[in-house]
Amino acid sequence: MGTAGAVVVYGATGHTGRFIVAELRRRGFGTIVSGRNADQLKVLAAEFGDVEVRPATVDDAGSLDRALAGAAAVINCAGPFAVTGGPVVEAALRAGIPYVDVAAEIEANVAMFADHAEAARKADVPVVPAMAFFGGLGDLLVTAALGEWTAADEAHVAYGLTSWHPTAGTRAAGEVSHDRRGGRRVRFAGGALEYHDDKLPEQDWDFPEPLGRRAVLAEFTMADVVTVPSHVAVPEVRTYMAADAARDLADEDTPAPEPVDDLGRSDQTFVVDVIVRADGVERRATARGQDIYAVTAPLVVEAVRRILAGRTRTTGVASAGAMFDAADFLRALHPYLSVELPH
Repeated sequence: MGTAGAVVVYGATGHTGRFIVAELRRRGFGTIVSGRNADQLKVLAAEFGDVEVRPATVDDAGSLDRALAGAAAVINCAGPFAVTGGPVVEAALRAGIPYVDVAAEIEANVAMFADHAEAARKADVPVVPAMAFFGGLGDLLVTAALGEWTAADEAHVAYGLTSWHPTAGTRAAGEVSHDRRGGRRVRFAGGALEYHDDKLPEQDWDFPEPLGRRAVLAEFTMADVVTVPSHVAVPEVRTYMAADAARDLADEDTPAPEPVDDLGRSDQTFVVDVIVRADGVERRATARGQDIYAVTAPLVVEAVRRILAGRTRTTGVASAGAMFDAADFLRALHPYLSVELPH
């Protein structure tokens, strides 16, 4: 298969990048693998057999322009996104092609909306940050739960993970975010991001099956506090993380994920449970699946497919919930996700 009009995967040799390349190939997309390590890219290309290799580094704009030349879209899965997001989206805008990333870093997503919205709007180019398990999936579930509502009093996104074996990229991105906020925590309250030193409160959350009641850390803040308020009038967005998974993440000795099936997924099970409230009415949406890194691939590839097919609701920088028909998008992810949405 040729690469004319192909999708560039920047950071293709990483853990999530490999899932994304495999999903693109499964769906028949021409694929160009890119990143800073030419030797690793060649090894990856040899595994897939029919992908083009275009090395590029974020400190060399010319190399990024060459990597994106003639492409249909670019998926950035190379963290830390505080380092890669700006250069890669700017290259996409120069090329006039859609940009999608899988950033979970709160500050990197804030910067994407703040620094590139005007340029993306003028270029009439779709830019979708955080199109991943963290940020994108929660935003889609919140948007689907809202239905016809355009505002809410509060939105809660609870992450039930049976375990969390972080990749090297997750750890590196976490360190960057920790350093950028001076070790402080962040939450979204009163319609704005707040930084604080409070200890995270622990409570119980009644997840749907198969998890059931679990201890969670409240205000374990993820990218949903950027994506959801970007298009929903809501003064409070709170995210929660299963306490056991949070302890896995905090433990420096927790190993990276290990594959247990032919798709390369780990044995991690997740349930994302969303509750939105407005004027005393509560709505709920839930998604279940396996392996938070693996499920990012169908999320981001489905986003690219819809963008290239013109199945979008806006242009410029927009979150998943603003860019797509959220309920239809979520249902299209079967069998990767099992979703329950309000009727």
